[in-house]
Amino acid sequence: MKKLTTIILSLCLVFAFCFVGCSKSDTIRMSEVTHSVFYAPLYVAINKGYMEEEGLKIDLTSGQGSDVSMSALLSGNADVALLGPETVVYVHANGSSNHPMVFGQLTKRDGSFLVARNSISDFNWKTSLENKTVIAGRRGGMPAMTFEWIVNNNGLYNGTNITLDLDTSFGAMVPTFQGGSGDFCTMFEPTATEYEEAGLGKIVASVGEYSGEIPYTCFMASRSFMQKYPNKIEGFLRAIKKAYTFIMTSSSDEVAKALAPSFDGSSEASLKKAVESYKKIDAWMATPAMTESSYNRLISVLKNSGTLKSDASVSFNDVVDNSFALKI
Repeated sequence: MKKLTTIILSLCLVFAFCFVGCSKSDTIRMSEVTHSVFYAPLYVAINKGYMEEEGLKIDLTSGQGSDVSMSALLSGNADVALLGPETVVYVHANGSSNHPMVFGQLTKRDGSFLVARNSISDFNWKTSLENKTVIAGRRGGMPAMTFEWIVNNNGLYNGTNITLDLDTSFGAMVPTFQGGSGDFCTMFEPTATEYEEAGLGKIVASVGEYSGEIPYTCFMASRSFMQKYPNKIEGFLRAIKKAYTFIMTSSSDEVAKALAPSFDGSSEASLKKAVESYKKIDAWMATPAMTESSYNRLISVLKNSGTLKSDASVSFNDVVDNSFALKI
């Protein structure tokens, strides 16, 4: 009986501890499409304690693809996801009304850089890429679609006068290129800088600088999560806004130090260079509220790629909820 009582008391203590720990509801389970300096405001918000100031703890995992991060949201394995807005457009276009909503935008243009095997002094989007093979990203993903939109605007069409590899998974792109496939490959930072510094290739162009503003990566959550935890959503966006302000008002050295804990294996020098590359192309949103004009450009990119039917109608308000972003 004494032994049984001890076990019961021990179990009660365990349950009590779990109840206290779980009742705080301060943790946000978050899936990011990939891990890149392109999402610097997110990491700075975590590492500088801005999320903590809002009473939030971020449990961050990398999905390695917008489809994976969207699946995590739809299955309830993530509360918030950072991914391309094209995913929710597809879900809505396929007839689902119970889909996540965009509640904040982080980046406003493509964050990839075009890497060649050798230096090209006068890179030209038409003449330099004509009859070449480019590892451009996963079919249906924003990197691939934005790149295709650019080359189409320069008179190049896949299978005619340029070959776009759209079948290599995101995580396999760089190893595939390094293995000898393709003449060019798109890469995000700090990968592009580190690849160049290793003497394996040369950055010849910024995809985002050429493409113009497109809502590229956004924060999404289910309607039920946003309705149940509005303070979490607002606090989350306030922390992101603080991080953006820090990045834009601090030296690149200071920003690199703030990013370092999130990038084991990357030198502060390469992180600094990556930050400067993204600052140069004005990659991040000053406010997390998406504009309808940029959304319409996104729809044009999706229809150009054929992943969204030309007669499909997915309005801005179908997939975007700016109410939280506008409050901050």
